[in-house]
Amino acid sequence: MFSQTSKKQQTPATTPIKEMRGHTDQVRGVVHLPGGRRIVTCSLDGSLRLWDLESGTQIDKDWRDDKAKKAGVYGIALSPNGKTVISGSDDGKVKLWDVKTGKVIQEWTGDSKGVTSVCWSAGGDRVVSGSWDKTAKVWNAKTGKRILGIKTGHEYVWAVKYSPDDTQIATGGYEENAAKIWDAKTGKLIKTLKHDWIVFSLAWTSDGEKLITGSLGPIRIFDTATWEQTATLQDHPDWVKAISLSHNNRLLASILEDNTARIWNLDTNLPVGPPFQHKHWVHTGDRQVIFAG
Repeated sequence: MFSQTSKKQQTPATTPIKEMRGHTDQVRGVVHLPGGRRIVTCSLDGSLRLWDLESGTQIDKDWRDDKAKKAGVYGIALSPNGKTVISGSDDGKVKLWDVKTGKVIQEWTGDSKGVTSVCWSAGGDRVVSGSWDKTAKVWNAKTGKRILGIKTGHEYVWAVKYSPDDTQIATGGYEENAAKIWDAKTGKLIKTLKHDWIVFSLAWTSDGEKLITGSLGPIRIFDTATWEQTATLQDHPDWVKAISLSHNNRLLASILEDNTARIWNLDTNLPVGPPFQHKHWVHTGDRQVIFAG
């Protein structure tokens, strides 16, 4: 849900709706829970936290794994049924958290280095994780068994995203600066989309017809039928660390390393209003409210 000044303008507000305090380090991920009244955040302070959006207050205690050492949490994603949050952390572990209890219900190991990005398949039966060990891994969400390992060629994998139909996986990272498209079943490379710099962020439109990438400089938009670049969003003087689409695919939020955020109209490929400031970068990947931490 993007806040709008009027139905005619369809212009999102660039002032904070709510501010939530509690994490002691950078907030790196946000997901909305069903109903739209609660969110879960993750942080490099090693915790996940549940928040009430209306009051801006934390609900119950921090979500922490009492059996594990403190590890910064780099990314989270909500299962399609809204019952489970998956997290990736810098100790190389992927964990599944029960939304009702805030407790770990599964822990998967297999990454020798930190897990930077996680994504559920639309069907909810698989999860893909991206790691500092150069790989993307596909997991069976029920058994926790690793069913596919992709040697990406990236020195660090910073972003992983399933296509909306679950047939492809996009990765972005450092070294071989590119977004790469893989067959989700076989792990075979389908296409390499070269960039000049590290690809930090990825977003598919909900119809699967476009892939959007964030790097240093312009945001790029690709036609997934041909993999041709069809547009760029200019006016980005710094690293684009996070991007997120609205439900109708018409608005895109971008968050930069220089602590600015911007909203884009994808009908015109032009910015909506001036950039606005924030302290740290973070985004929600569920097409609702854009968060800057």
